[in-house]
Amino acid sequence: MQIGAAMSDGKTVLLVMGSTRAGRLCPRITAWIQHIGQSCTDLRYEVIDLADWPLPANDEPGIPALTPYSQPHTQAWSEKVKGAGAVVFVTPQFNWGYPAVLKNAIDHLYHEWRGKPVAFVTYGGHGGTRCARQLKRVAVPLKMSFVLTAPALYLPEAVIRHNAPFDPGRDFARHVGSVQKALKLLVTQIAGRESWWAQLRRRLVSLLLAIT
Repeated sequence: MQIGAAMSDGKTVLLVMGSTRAGRLCPRITAWIQHIGQSCTDLRYEVIDLADWPLPANDEPGIPALTPYSQPHTQAWSEKVKGAGAVVFVTPQFNWGYPAVLKNAIDHLYHEWRGKPVAFVTYGGHGGTRCARQLKRVAVPLKMSFVLTAPALYLPEAVIRHNAPFDPGRDFARHVGSVQKALKLLVTQIAGRESWWAQLRRRLVSLLLAIT
């Protein structure tokens, strides 16, 4: 964790790992996504391990939307997010939802998320589609500018239940295209080249999420 002023250069994408659980697969999956991003876009990718960003749940006395942050770690997290051109949340699906550590990291901030281009990449035995939908419901009121492509990576049963060897390049080979598409959509948002049709679709999806 680093404390200091940060300005968005528009080229750095934060890959935020949504799990801090022991024995997690998240670091290997995130590194695989980083490799794909480096091969198909000209953006820079920085991996954010929330295990390295201690954000105690109850130590900010004020509401993020209304008051300045009082804790140095919250201020540092704020600067890190503000300084990024986009954010990709890489998270497992736990019990049909997403991990508390990720919700806590999102909830520590408010204004920093507004207009921020984001993508959701989920994984698990069922791919994490419900988890992604929950994240989108949170993204809507925070005014995140999320891309509609949300890769859902299906973990093999043997990896989950029998601790079989895991190789993202092999086990997620069929998902490479969707990850590339999501990252390229982030590029168009960062560059301000999103088509009117894509903007309209995203707004319609956001509206449906807000009312359902």
